[in-house]
Amino acid sequence: MRRAGLRTRVSAAFAIGALALSAGVTFVSYELISNTLFRERERAAVRATYFDATVVNAGLAGSDPEVGELLQALDIGADRYVLLYRQGQWYSRSADASAGSAVPDALQQMAATGQAGAQRIRRDSEAALVVAVPVQGEAVFYEIVSLGELERTLQLLALVLTAVAIMVAAGGAAVGWYVTRHALRPLAAVADAASGIAEGDLDTRLDPDAEPELARLTESFNHMADELSRRLQRDRRFAADVSHELRSPLQTLSAAVSVLNRRKDKLDERSAAAIGLIADEVARFQALVDDLIELARSDQPVHREPVDIGLLAGRALRDRGLPVDLVEVVPGTPVDWPIDRRRVEQALGNLLDNAVRYGGGPVAVRIGPEFLEVDDAGPGVPAESRPTIFDRFVRGPAANSRGGGDGTGLGLAIVAEHAAAHGGKVMLLDRPGGGARFRMELPQAESE
Repeated sequence: MRRAGLRTRVSAAFAIGALALSAGVTFVSYELISNTLFRERERAAVRATYFDATVVNAGLAGSDPEVGELLQALDIGADRYVLLYRQGQWYSRSADASAGSAVPDALQQMAATGQAGAQRIRRDSEAALVVAVPVQGEAVFYEIVSLGELERTLQLLALVLTAVAIMVAAGGAAVGWYVTRHALRPLAAVADAASGIAEGDLDTRLDPDAEPELARLTESFNHMADELSRRLQRDRRFAADVSHELRSPLQTLSAAVSVLNRRKDKLDERSAAAIGLIADEVARFQALVDDLIELARSDQPVHREPVDIGLLAGRALRDRGLPVDLVEVVPGTPVDWPIDRRRVEQALGNLLDNAVRYGGGPVAVRIGPEFLEVDDAGPGVPAESRPTIFDRFVRGPAANSRGGGDGTGLGLAIVAEHAAAHGGKVMLLDRPGGGARFRMELPQAESE
């Protein structure tokens, strides 16, 4: 299972922390508020009940009081319900015979001993408070006060506090995302710079003044990039110097072998065969030196000029004795491309030579907006060979093949260098129907 990224983990930690904190504050706040409101509501209900009980007590002082009228005379609202238990009978404003069923037995027993009390109940699916106050004549006055409105208010409060907790958690996640984004920005700059160097831009450096806290990392990275650039320049200079030093004696050797090769018909069969082998190896050595020189100067800037890409592709095919009708132009492709003619022609030629040597010959040269593709009729390139197919001194469809064949092993490496010089890249794809497809992307806008 793939592990979540650092930014995601930090944001999740911020969100969980904010949610836990807001949930704790929400719970404590709700408990404090609800307890306070219930206590205040109960105090108000008890005071109102005692006041009403005083009125009822005064009304029962006569010899034959009218209990119903007495209860009707009480000034109560819609959220209060009054009862009177007197001489074994329940009285209410509505003359409901089962009125006393709402009063808990425990409260009735306590009130029968002459003690006042109160108890919460559920009445008609709502919270209510029953207050009992003994009055004269061993009667007990009860008042049932509805707490439904208070309960609905607390439910609304709970929803509001829950919404606030969720928003606080979301805010915590946003803060975590922002903080990690800001904190990881220097590392992203290092990653971008490293990618630029890996893609061939050896001038990429980090700004030492951008992040003072990472001054040591910036200094180390820039020093590494400088050393790498100097090392590559030394390698290129060495390859160029060696190639140039080899060119003169190689030309002399090639001329001598050419003379011998023209006279090999006067030699015996074994000597003639030996001369032929030497001539082939000298020619291959000459091609290798030329490719090394080309790679050594591949870091030079491209010389862009408008080039008819169709004519260039046709000329590359004709030079190799291949049919010009292999060229396919995607509709909408510009005719003239601002490219380095020599580099692109050599890169395309190398792709065609590669298709002839290792891919059974090219079957199509496709020209599209900012790309060239060469399809071959070969078996394709195995997956294990693809990562190094554009490395130097790699020949044939096997990525680590060395020796054998008539190639130098530098053809595809030169293609990659020329594509990178144009700000593009070369990639290996699978051709529909079998075979390999080499695609060279050449952005037409100058990247320098």
